[in-house]
Amino acid sequence: MTNCVYVGASIDGFIAEVDGGIKWLEEIPNPNKSDFGYSEFIKAIDAVVMGRNTFEKVMTIPGWSYPVPVYVLSTTWKKIPDVYSARASVIEGTPKEVVNHLHALGFKNLYIDGGQTIQRFLKEDLVDELTITTVPILLGNGIPLFGAMPNHLHFELVKSEIIESILVKCTYRRVREK
Repeated sequence: MTNCVYVGASIDGFIAEVDGGIKWLEEIPNPNKSDFGYSEFIKAIDAVVMGRNTFEKVMTIPGWSYPVPVYVLSTTWKKIPDVYSARASVIEGTPKEVVNHLHALGFKNLYIDGGQTIQRFLKEDLVDELTITTVPILLGNGIPLFGAMPNHLHFELVKSEIIESILVKCTYRRVREK
């Protein structure tokens, strides 16, 4: 069972602008029309857990890039907008409760997405793998990938690659004491 984060971040550690904008990600040169490894990553995923703010951003992007069920963490929404109701559903609870519930449903490999959601899962030590693609831009401010942590979490670098001579994608695995 693996809980994975797969995210793009600026050099200074932001995943979106203050208003949630991600236009800077769309400005990455992509002459080969690469998905930068996303399709390979998503093949190993059983379900996605994302925050409501991230889902609201997803609803503004043309197309749908999730071939697996999507669970939207929200305490304010009771249901997903009708146009997405066949693809996504609302889920409530702490990160631990959500993971336990989805594992009980048979979902073993979860993609954790969205700034606040990632931070909540990290605070409860529920992230097993982090894949961070660094985009060569300094945003100066915005929504940070990481926040304050109650404890140190140790990860080991398992893979690092340069993509299109522009991006650096690093995958880290959580090191847990035995």
